[in-house]
Amino acid sequence: MTIIPEIQSFAQDLTEIRRDLHAHPEIGFEEKRTAAIVAAKLKEYGLDEVHEGIGVTGVVGILRGTGGAGRTIGLRADMDALPMEEQTNLPYRSQNPGAFHGCGHDGHTTMLLGAARYLAARRDFAGPAMFVFQPAEEGLGGARAMIAEKLFERFPCDEIYGLHNSPVHDLGQIAVFPGKAMAGASFFDITIRGRGSHGARPHDSRDPIVIATSLSQSLQSIVSRNVDPMLPAVLSITKFNAGSAYNVVPETAELGGTIRFFDDAVGDLIRSRMREICAGAAVMYQCEIDIDIRDVFSVLENHPAETEAMRQAAVEIVGAENVLTDPNPMMGSEDFADMLLAVPGAYCWVGHGGSVPVHNPGFVLDDAILPIGSSLLARVVERRLAV
Repeated sequence: MTIIPEIQSFAQDLTEIRRDLHAHPEIGFEEKRTAAIVAAKLKEYGLDEVHEGIGVTGVVGILRGTGGAGRTIGLRADMDALPMEEQTNLPYRSQNPGAFHGCGHDGHTTMLLGAARYLAARRDFAGPAMFVFQPAEEGLGGARAMIAEKLFERFPCDEIYGLHNSPVHDLGQIAVFPGKAMAGASFFDITIRGRGSHGARPHDSRDPIVIATSLSQSLQSIVSRNVDPMLPAVLSITKFNAGSAYNVVPETAELGGTIRFFDDAVGDLIRSRMREICAGAAVMYQCEIDIDIRDVFSVLENHPAETEAMRQAAVEIVGAENVLTDPNPMMGSEDFADMLLAVPGAYCWVGHGGSVPVHNPGFVLDDAILPIGSSLLARVVERRLAV
């Protein structure tokens, strides 16, 4: 492994930044403290421009190399935490109830700051580097919010790159491959309005719990019976809320969940069947059923040339034996996909120690990943904007 020496020299500073961000997590579009720290650090490092408040709390930094005019290379990190409680008991654990950096975005933000610090001290490249610190990645549309506020019109960009930590891979491994890499996703909410009754007189009711249970089973059959088995897809019901007393059949029940897919036509099929099944159940059970399905994530697709560029940079940092290029698409979703629809680029995973998965209340990010990620992002810029 060949971490850039200058970045390794301030690795402890990166750890301190990351742990401070970890202790003060902020959920999507509320990253005011985080964004202020990011903006202050970028100014401290001497970036030429620092723009705040893009997509509510997003930050963009511009750094011009000394090698003359050239293309613009973008680097992106997400800043938001998850709306969940932390259960790690770390000395720097979350101080904000109901918010936890359980996906490692504190690490992504820190890695991008590390790359900015290193590149600002050297500037030995031709053309601008752009640093995009995005809010609200966790299903709230932060990338789309920045794009809607003319991110790429205000700051034209020829290529853009991003990364994610990965406890699935070993420390020092980097996985990157072209094509479809992460699933598209929709979130859904279903409200069933039946008729309540005394629990001892269920015949007086139109029991929304029975209806919701039946509906849950029917929806699960979409993937197994409507989707081509050669096309990956997932439908998961993750919320089921109904009732408040032991002796009352409730008036309503609510279901919620997500669908995942790698083919947009599959996503369209699943959404269409969900609406048809809900409409049929409403007739069958003589109740009202409302379904709200929201497109949240596009399919993330890496561009071939930019993927190769990221692979080459990764080889320089961790060695060819640690760069994994076999296609291994993940059913997780990432709204960097929307940036890749606007600008060619690539997204990779950087391994670190630990076996607890992301989005788990016990997730712990290994700080040893920080100089690796910073080195990778910096090296992408140096290679793509070589003088």
